[in-house]
Amino acid sequence: MSGRNIFFIFIALALVFVASNSLFVIKETERGVLLRFGEVVKADLQPGLQFKIPIVNEVRKFDGRLLTVDSTPERFFTQEQKALIVDSYAKFRVAETAKFYTATNGEVSRATTLLAQRINNSLRNEVAVRTIQEVVSGERDELMAAIIEDLSVVAQEQLGVEVVDVRVKQIDLPPDVSESVYRRMNAEREKEAREHRSQGQELAEGIRAAADREVTVLKANAYRDSELIRGEGDASATAIYADAFNQDSEFYSFTRSLRAYQDAFRGNGDMMLLQPDSEFFRYLKDSSGGK
Repeated sequence: MSGRNIFFIFIALALVFVASNSLFVIKETERGVLLRFGEVVKADLQPGLQFKIPIVNEVRKFDGRLLTVDSTPERFFTQEQKALIVDSYAKFRVAETAKFYTATNGEVSRATTLLAQRINNSLRNEVAVRTIQEVVSGERDELMAAIIEDLSVVAQEQLGVEVVDVRVKQIDLPPDVSESVYRRMNAEREKEAREHRSQGQELAEGIRAAADREVTVLKANAYRDSELIRGEGDASATAIYADAFNQDSEFYSFTRSLRAYQDAFRGNGDMMLLQPDSEFFRYLKDSSGGK
């Protein structure tokens, strides 16, 4: 191989080396900065094929998608000085690549650590001016909105990231407080149950007394009506008997005597002790009933 061919091969390899170290690609999901001896000379590189000077320039690429900060649960105190264990997370993205690289040296882990600290500080400040009821359910949306608004400005100015959302995953009472709260809630529920039972018993006694009173009134009215009807019937029967007696008193006396004889002599073993001149034998002695 001649020296000329070796020279051309060397030139070709040099060109390949320069081209491979001069061209780079920024993907759609990436953000990047161009450095010159460690100093940012071009920020927010656009997606596509880019050019740099080998050795002089360096490219740092960052994930341009939404990233998650999963904070560790922290103990916060409410307005009533009640402790709460709050577990939260946040979604963010790199907004200003130059500021992000300067603040974190391009390390996402460092950015998440710094952002988690700021999230906890914001949560501590917002929880401190609210009650437990407001933190747990009453004003949770307002709490998150206030944190996002405050944190977005700080994070973008200091870290070059945009905070998209902050959410509370879980709110718990500390273990040393949960047991006492549970016992207090249990006692309150038992007290409420006893009150409901006593009210139910009182209501039942009232209903039962009203029913008994109504039954007594109904029985009394029924007995009164029955006695009135019975009295009217007896009066009607007496009037009918009296009218019949007045029409033929002798015949009436005769039929009554026959009925008395029939009732008196119905049994075989009956014994009666009467005087011979008793009124009972009036029609036995004389069919006309003469005395």
